[in-house]
Amino acid sequence: MIHKLVRRCGLSAFLFSACVGAAAPARAEAPAADATAAVALMYHRFGEDGIPSTNIRVEQFERHLQILAEGGYRVAPLEEIVAAMKAGAPLPPKTVAITVDDAYASVFTVAWPRLKARGWPLTVFVATDPVDRGLHGYLTWEQIRALAAEGVTIGAHSRTHAHMAKLSPAAAAAEIAQSNARFQAELGKAPTLFAYPYGEANAETERLAAQTYAAAFGQHSGVLTAADNRFFLPRFALNETYGDESRFRLVIGALPIPVADVTPEDPTLTRNPPLFGFTVADPAVSLRGAKCYASSPGETTTEVLGRRVEVRQSAGFTGTRGRINCTLPGPDGRWRWYGRMFYLPPGVRAAGVRDD
Repeated sequence: MIHKLVRRCGLSAFLFSACVGAAAPARAEAPAADATAAVALMYHRFGEDGIPSTNIRVEQFERHLQILAEGGYRVAPLEEIVAAMKAGAPLPPKTVAITVDDAYASVFTVAWPRLKARGWPLTVFVATDPVDRGLHGYLTWEQIRALAAEGVTIGAHSRTHAHMAKLSPAAAAAEIAQSNARFQAELGKAPTLFAYPYGEANAETERLAAQTYAAAFGQHSGVLTAADNRFFLPRFALNETYGDESRFRLVIGALPIPVADVTPEDPTLTRNPPLFGFTVADPAVSLRGAKCYASSPGETTTEVLGRRVEVRQSAGFTGTRGRINCTLPGPDGRWRWYGRMFYLPPGVRAAGVRDD
């Protein structure tokens, strides 16, 4: 049913919005053990209406906050969620974290005053070079210090906002070390959380992040759980197009698909399209209605083989990034959600070409 709605609404196959909510699933299962589940939201700009791809309109953002407040959601510090994941400790139901990437000035003038008024925490991931260069539209170090003094968590986002998966291991390590040195100099400490610029990672950048940070985040859709790889964690991206009320309610109510044995393990692809699949071992989670969507042209087929879900694409991804999102009907009209984002090196970017 979701597949038909995606096509009818003219949506991309990997980000479906308001009309998905029109087909709320029937109660399909008893709630599984989602005690450590939480949703992380990702924004960039606020009220910068000339840049809709990375902006959320002020009235949209205010509506998001109203929905969270009226719906009984608990907006928690991202550090607290990561600590619970690491310890396998339970989190209260409806736990949500709010994050912002790139440190545009509107987080200081628009977003933080509204969150502060509600007493809600925020995490801002800062790429240090634009701040050092004093680029127009970015936070200053004085503003970042003011945010930190008021309890905002400052996270790392590399030095130059680099495509980390494209870099050599030495260059990637330098991005991390040099940015942390600037934080140490300006704030007196280095961040404990990291977000990959563009959401791009590979096994090497995950290894580097694990040596330096408590957790690292991408830009692929999904729900945080204790079983996740803490160095490539999901967040739901929101902008003008994908920030309407129906989609917002959909993502903050999302539940995890408890996956294991995910292939391919490395988010940087060596073949295009990938042989993507995962296992859902928990028998309490019904796989009936499982459907996956890829951001590639052509058809995407989802096969359920016992407790294994396999996804096949008729054509490869184009461009430098590709996404696959998988959903399952969950309890109480909610959706279970699992997503992956892949980086495509130059040798695997041709659509439909398999590089074995």
